[in-house]
Amino acid sequence: MAADGVLTQLCQHGYLPPGAPASPQLRARAASLAVAPAIRQRVVAGRMTAAWIYGCAAEPDRLALLVDANRRISSLRSVRGCTFHEVRLGPFDVVSMGGLMVSSPLRTALDVALHVDAERAVPALRALLARPELGVRLRLLTLAVEASPRLPHKRAALAKLAAVVPPPDGPGPAGKLRRASGELDAAN
Repeated sequence: MAADGVLTQLCQHGYLPPGAPASPQLRARAASLAVAPAIRQRVVAGRMTAAWIYGCAAEPDRLALLVDANRRISSLRSVRGCTFHEVRLGPFDVVSMGGLMVSSPLRTALDVALHVDAERAVPALRALLARPELGVRLRLLTLAVEASPRLPHKRAALAKLAAVVPPPDGPGPAGKLRRASGELDAAN
């Protein structure tokens, strides 16, 4: 039906009527159907899965699911098509969307910067920063990385964030943002 134009593909196993917008709620719902109901309330879609849900990355081959370190993860290991990451989640790190818990936009950007290779991370970070409705700001994201003590991959994450914006004299709003923040830092 998709080949005939009757449906538009949303994800690997999900379709929409042609012209229907693919919203974050629909993507989250589609992802939730790939997670067994028994564990759905114990996991959080994160990293590139969350970036896809927010419309800022391509659909990942495997769902990246975060499990709070306070929960047992051993019983989840047998679930197929998912990669589990044991993490510490704060009260503002998670939002509920489409029947699935999803990492907040800021937590998603932080995790993408820290744990995803630069080739996939930089375009996703640019997209997350380019959507004002998500509320992710480069300065806040940089401060979040810098404020984390003894964080693995911290230097690599800062390098990815530096690659997100053009050089200080580069054209466009990102160059102006960097020049303005540099001028503010110099003034402080």
